[in-house]
Amino acid sequence: MKAQAEVKWLKAPPRAGGVTWGVPWEKGVLQKGEAVTIADQNGQAPSLQTWPLAYWPDGSLKWTGHAAVFTEESGGRFWLQKGCPKPPENTVHISEQEDSITVDTGEMVCKLEKTGSTLFSSISISGEMMAKNGRLIALKEKRTAADFHETYQITRFKSMINRVVIEQNGPVKAVLKAEGVHRSEDRGNPWLPFAVRLSFYAGVSAIRIMHTIFIDGDPQTEWIKGLGLEFSALFKGAPWNRHIRYAADSGIYGEAAQLLVTRRFNESNGIYEKQIAGQPVRETPETSAVVQDARRNAVWHDFQLVQDAPHHYRLQKRTDKSCAWVPAFRGERAKGLMYAGGETGGIALGLKDFFEKYPSSLTAANLASDETTLTVWFWPPEAEAMDFRHYSKDTHVESSYEGFAEMRSTASGIANTSEVHLACLTKPPSDEELMRLADEWQNPPLLLCEPDYYYNTRALGIWSLKDTSRPLEAMLEEQLDEAFRFYKNEVEQRSWYGYWHYGDVMHTYDPVRHMWRYDLGGYAWQNTELVPNLWLWQSFLRSGREDVFRMAEAMTRHTSEVDCYHFGEYQGLGSRHNVLHWGCGCKEARISMAGLHKMYYFLTADERTGEILAERKDADKAVATLDPMRAYYPKGGFPAHTRVGPDWAAFCSNWLTQWERTGDTAYLAKIKKGISQLKALPLRLLSGPTFGYDPADAALFHMGDGNEGGYHMVIAFGAPQVWMELAGLLEDEEWKEMLSEFGEFYLLSDEEKRRRSGGKLHNGLFHWPMFAAAMAAYAAHRRRDRELAEKVWRLLLDETQSHTPLPITPKRTNSWRELTEMPWVTTNCVSQWCLNLIAVLELLGDMPPSRELQEKVMSHIQATGKK
Repeated sequence: MKAQAEVKWLKAPPRAGGVTWGVPWEKGVLQKGEAVTIADQNGQAPSLQTWPLAYWPDGSLKWTGHAAVFTEESGGRFWLQKGCPKPPENTVHISEQEDSITVDTGEMVCKLEKTGSTLFSSISISGEMMAKNGRLIALKEKRTAADFHETYQITRFKSMINRVVIEQNGPVKAVLKAEGVHRSEDRGNPWLPFAVRLSFYAGVSAIRIMHTIFIDGDPQTEWIKGLGLEFSALFKGAPWNRHIRYAADSGIYGEAAQLLVTRRFNESNGIYEKQIAGQPVRETPETSAVVQDARRNAVWHDFQLVQDAPHHYRLQKRTDKSCAWVPAFRGERAKGLMYAGGETGGIALGLKDFFEKYPSSLTAANLASDETTLTVWFWPPEAEAMDFRHYSKDTHVESSYEGFAEMRSTASGIANTSEVHLACLTKPPSDEELMRLADEWQNPPLLLCEPDYYYNTRALGIWSLKDTSRPLEAMLEEQLDEAFRFYKNEVEQRSWYGYWHYGDVMHTYDPVRHMWRYDLGGYAWQNTELVPNLWLWQSFLRSGREDVFRMAEAMTRHTSEVDCYHFGEYQGLGSRHNVLHWGCGCKEARISMAGLHKMYYFLTADERTGEILAERKDADKAVATLDPMRAYYPKGGFPAHTRVGPDWAAFCSNWLTQWERTGDTAYLAKIKKGISQLKALPLRLLSGPTFGYDPADAALFHMGDGNEGGYHMVIAFGAPQVWMELAGLLEDEEWKEMLSEFGEFYLLSDEEKRRRSGGKLHNGLFHWPMFAAAMAAYAAHRRRDRELAEKVWRLLLDETQSHTPLPITPKRTNSWRELTEMPWVTTNCVSQWCLNLIAVLELLGDMPPSRELQEKVMSHIQATGKK
């Protein structure tokens, strides 16, 4: 067993600052309470803060979270091992008062209020206040209709803090969470709950702010016109020494509130150049004439950069709110950083995924005044108001693949999380410094392990390492890469961007329109259907590629927040695929299950994701009020109904995650109870697939076999991955045999299915056998069954069974624009083919397909490639 973990940077070392990450350990290597230290190849060790993220069944640590502060001299690789960490040179110190909490990093002091409208009341450096009165703001657009004309009323809301809690308290990192709602000045009804996390690192004068907004209100009349974070900044210097600088497409664009260029002094011996470079210009005998003449110039108080489309932003400014905006320039993709400051430094603000989650904006108001208002707009007022109404007055179940005829399209209960960075700078920064910050804030530094280390810990279920040593495996790895490359390109080609969309992909392609079926019911947004999240995360684990990580990260952020309900009637459930992310009448646990998101949590120790995982632990209770099988089984003898998959499998995922994260054996008991009930049935895991269910005690009730549900639904939504991971943890041989039995049964002939089940089960219940490849491979591996292994390979390599023609090769077409496309593509098939192939390469690596099948596939791919 390896008692040492090597980590390296996902992209590049940070300029200087704090980093948080997670590391897995083999079972039994690291015990609860044992300290961990870190060092680079030269033995240099930053101070390390460590905490548990998950436990093995024996109580040893499975995952640990870590925080450390790195400098520009830090190395590229580090080793974590048992040992006492280096005492920190700087520490984060928190002092709590009756009404406030003060955080002192040693470089910066931030005071947070426990109640009222102010999130933070002051930020100071060396005793000098740099910012104050930080608050959230929201604009409500209230619409009323009369005689076919709509009237609009805009009301400004600001944050009202209900409570502030300390989630982490140093010594290297501290995290505080503030919760509250928005209220208008007339103290009307509260609106839009929020949660904001502020992370601080020892010796660092910067704050990471995670902003989560929760949607409520009436979608017919109450529209969100703006969402932002604003505060007052205190700068020093005359107007010509007040600077605004933005990270534009490829560099920094800067201006001053008052320009030192005039009719008389167009050439000013480098003074103007110095000003535009962001350097203070003192009034001296040499500069006096230029400065005095420039005092007659306009003073530009307000600046605004608005990213209003994924390929367009505009910068504009004005002298006063009663005057017109003057356009400066337009560009394609700003890098989401604004710096504002004076003679002695200033504040840099960054919004992650600035163009990806458009519309967004960074503004400065009253730049030349005693107080400058800086605002990060998650949704700027210049954009159209958010519209949460449904796309149709009807549901379209039969024609458009929507889930239920019930109209349950509601955004009430969904959320969205954005990441803001704030840095206090005690001197005007160079353009290079600001660009480095912009790049880091868009792609935050992260330490990660090599793929073989993750693999050897066995901490994330069954998946394979990449192996290109043989021709067939090399070809299959190329197909996996091509599948990812296609979707990565589609995000850009189809502009799958936006505050409510970024991270998701579409469901089914329409080759006639050369467009995804964005407008056709259940064929539009994917919403975790057939678990592309798991495909992306396993692709990252086996490759270590940054582009794969960033796409998986974006999908996790989106699907865990936007596609799921965090409060209200559907709390704990998610919305099935639809034209709108929240539009489908089918709200189910399979969409929101914890296993889709936990890899991101374990790799990053992200606090918000951890909170979401905790939300899911009791999602099964929601089926008592919204039965997933209500269209087939009216309430009767059971509190609810549930399918062994995807419903009970999703519950298992939630319970497993809660058990491993907390050690709470009550959730292990729920898993074991269900397994024991299945063991007692004649067909075991093949029973049902629909059961009666009582969420009060997680009890399954047998209702017969071959009933409504379909066995492809059992295994298409991540159940094999959940159950195989459980098999490795429970060490229950009968459970392993039940998985094998299920996998083998799926591929039996109709006659054999009927014989083994006493006539209850038949081929008509077992659709899409390719989806069962991983479970069938599990059976072949366990039983050393080469005949079954050959069947599994054919599921993936014969396109009549795989529904995934090889090679995966997009073709160029010239339609309404020049495009690359794969006319046959559905995300369901690609996700499942890739995910099953990754498992089969692991389970059947020593039982390759027959020479005949290999030669047939290789020759077909070579011939098709030449065409």
